[in-house]
Amino acid sequence: MIRQLMRSRRRSVVVDIDTQKDLLFFEGSACTRNHRRVLANIRRVMAWARGRKISTISTCEIYQKGDNGDYCIEGTEGQEKVSYTLLNSRISFAADSLTTLSRDILHKYQQVILHKRCADPFGEPMIERLLSELRAGEFILIGSCAEEAVLATALGLLQRGKKVTLVVDAVGWRNKRGADMALRKMKTKGAKLIETKKLAGVSHLNQVRACGCKSCLAERNKAVVSSELR
Repeated sequence: MIRQLMRSRRRSVVVDIDTQKDLLFFEGSACTRNHRRVLANIRRVMAWARGRKISTISTCEIYQKGDNGDYCIEGTEGQEKVSYTLLNSRISFAADSLTTLSRDILHKYQQVILHKRCADPFGEPMIERLLSELRAGEFILIGSCAEEAVLATALGLLQRGKKVTLVVDAVGWRNKRGADMALRKMKTKGAKLIETKKLAGVSHLNQVRACGCKSCLAERNKAVVSSELR
């Protein structure tokens, strides 16, 4: 049972929320508006977790065509995770009603990827059980979207007495006003808000392989020019 697995207390766990192509790439069906900056910071946090061997729980939305708009449809490229959010030591589970996991799952794998059929991870029995029973000093949240899945994840953890840290510049949003309200609500309920540099330090990473939107291309060209002038 999951409870038997979680006896040892981990210092921190990264919760990587819905870092999928449809939500974070400009070509995606439901792309976040601040994706360029967020992608670079998500990459930094995942590199930090990889290097320090921090346990990572990743959630992914997955729908059948017609169930929930036209994004994160099962079998499409848009439903896939962004490549640099995948750790080498990982295992993935489909969305179903199972509530049991192998007793040594988080000892055998650094990353556990759990699919869900709704924005709120606590709507899936297996994810709810894992997050509720996992003992950790801190749950570090990144991903998308602030006003939906990230908010639901943070509030669900806080309601269960967990310590939550939100990396605000590694969180995507579609509606700035809604995201600001969500951040205030999470902070009011007890979440700690930090930026990537406080968690992972200062980085010279200026760009990531993101998408072909004007914003990303302009930033990429600026980086190339700056490099040539050095």
